[in-house]
Amino acid sequence: MTDLRKIIIDDTEVEVEGAMTLIQACEEAGVEIPRFCYHERLTIAGNCRMCLVEVVGGPPKPAASCAMQVRDLRPGPEGQAPVVKTNSPMVKKAREGVMEFMLINHPLDCPICDQGGECDLQDQAMAYGLSGSRYNEPKRAVDNLDLGPLVATEMTRCISCTRCVRFTTEVAGITVMGQIGRGEDAEITAYLDETLNSNLQGNIIDLCPVGALTSKPYAFTARPWELTKTETIDVMDALGSNIRVDTKGREVMRILPRNHDGVNEEWISDKTRFVWDGLRSQRLDQPYVRVAGKLKSATWGEALAAAAAAMKDAKVAGLVGDLVPVEAAYALKQLVEGQGGTVECRVDDAKLPADNRSGYVGTATIEDIDNAKMIQLIGCDPRNEAPVLNARIRKAWTNGAQIGLIGQPVDLTYDYAHMGDSRADLMGIMDNKFKEVLDVPSVIIVGMGALTEADGAAVLSQAMKLTEATDSKLMVLHTAAGRVGALDVGAVTEGGITAALDGAEVVYNLGADEVEIAKGAFVIYQGSHGDRGAHRADVILPAAAYTEESGVFVNTEGRPQMANRAGFAPGEAKEGWAILRALSAELGATLPYDNLASLRKAIVADVPHMAAIDDVPVNEWKRVALRKPAKASFLNAVTDFYLTNPIARASGLMAELSAGSKARAQTKVAAE
Repeated sequence: MTDLRKIIIDDTEVEVEGAMTLIQACEEAGVEIPRFCYHERLTIAGNCRMCLVEVVGGPPKPAASCAMQVRDLRPGPEGQAPVVKTNSPMVKKAREGVMEFMLINHPLDCPICDQGGECDLQDQAMAYGLSGSRYNEPKRAVDNLDLGPLVATEMTRCISCTRCVRFTTEVAGITVMGQIGRGEDAEITAYLDETLNSNLQGNIIDLCPVGALTSKPYAFTARPWELTKTETIDVMDALGSNIRVDTKGREVMRILPRNHDGVNEEWISDKTRFVWDGLRSQRLDQPYVRVAGKLKSATWGEALAAAAAAMKDAKVAGLVGDLVPVEAAYALKQLVEGQGGTVECRVDDAKLPADNRSGYVGTATIEDIDNAKMIQLIGCDPRNEAPVLNARIRKAWTNGAQIGLIGQPVDLTYDYAHMGDSRADLMGIMDNKFKEVLDVPSVIIVGMGALTEADGAAVLSQAMKLTEATDSKLMVLHTAAGRVGALDVGAVTEGGITAALDGAEVVYNLGADEVEIAKGAFVIYQGSHGDRGAHRADVILPAAAYTEESGVFVNTEGRPQMANRAGFAPGEAKEGWAILRALSAELGATLPYDNLASLRKAIVADVPHMAAIDDVPVNEWKRVALRKPAKASFLNAVTDFYLTNPIARASGLMAELSAGSKARAQTKVAAE
């Protein structure tokens, strides 16, 4: 039952939920309230007092609009709606006083501060502050913190909004930061001088309203007004986080999150945020052909001719890698199948049913996690496979959801019932005490670690049986950004990758760098980085990375999303689909599209839901044939979060983070 209340804000009457705070009600009315500590995704702190408003008929002092609910307002003497003023003389004077206090100890660092140009303190000082200060005493200074290689600190600038403390504790799930001291001696610190051990820590850079927390890798490289901003989609995991790529000329300078309540809210993982230095390293920028055992640089004409000569009258297998957009996967499927070959996208040998979307995607959306009372994890480690999704599961846990895990015991940043680590534990789940727990609205999440073993199809069948029996929703947690889209366009071979490669004379490797291709076959590699696939190749066709071409990616819940080009590929590298179109002409079997629009039209004709960008299609439930899994334990798919794809492996920063993570895991603390 809704509790709607009428309230008058600056002479405008609005009807809002009684549980809303005044700052939320003002936003509903279209009135901007300044704030530093308040953030809609964090608990309320009420520290900064910048959001003060006047409540008519209330106490003779301004009220903090972030901490007062609409239901707490008293009506007028004759039952009139409560009145709130946000621009009265009282409010103006109060905000000027608060801003003066904020700036008492704040250093005059703006010309050298990385937050300059996008600083909340600058903006609000201009809009709501005074032109001068009455404070003449020396400013205080605070020692900087060492939070690790990602977050730079300049703690003298800190205004104690505690956003970083609340984020790390509530969302990231690590209890490292806090505030110590009182009065002028109060400061934000890391307990015991710890560094941040989280793969979501970069989000505190965005949350900090001043320049106290900034990006170490990005420091002093660009100003925001110099950057070209492009809205696109992340491919570091299969969540499909909405991001903004900022470029300066041809170079990607930084990657920031975009808000999308249905996918990533407004968070991104550290790999997503800081992988951009990998886009500059080990790039393939010209074609190569292997001559007498050695790779030699070649022209596009020579490379395409060599590839076409190898493919003619040969048994061809196409492999679709993890970062491939739908357009390139579809073009490869048409090209290779036109030559009588087969294409496979399940390069990790995941036993996913090719023609059953409820089997390889599931029926749950990411938002279903918010309302779930029980979340059952099977063979997955969401903290490393999809950190932002893990934060969402943690949010559900803080709201009372129970979590169960069948698989390797890992630190997920929240409490869970470890229900075993083997297939036998999955089989027995319906007969044990957890059956009653699963009878509430539940989401069952199955990871790639459970599906890539030989009995993966049997594990999936048991998970789908459990989903049916408990009237739950199923989510298949993918680890590859391009996998669902490639499955949607049918880039699969009956029998999987083993059948696809069996007897293949030519392998067209479309960015599948995690696959070992046996000696003997002629390998054509199309990709962006000089990773494992390029070392094995006989012909290398340099392609654009995910920030350098426009493409559709379908995330783990089955939502098609459009990734836009933020910059141009280096050297002679081309867009993925365009290379395949050029090769088809060389083969004398020209693909029937000359531009991206006609290619997408062909895709939509075959797969209609690709036209509904940002919509999650409803998948018809078709349970796969029930089988009995083997007697074995579950293993997680991701063992090193920072080095999962060729772009990350080319990043020096990701290598440093990976080494640091391994060192922390091996550190032994003496018992004294």
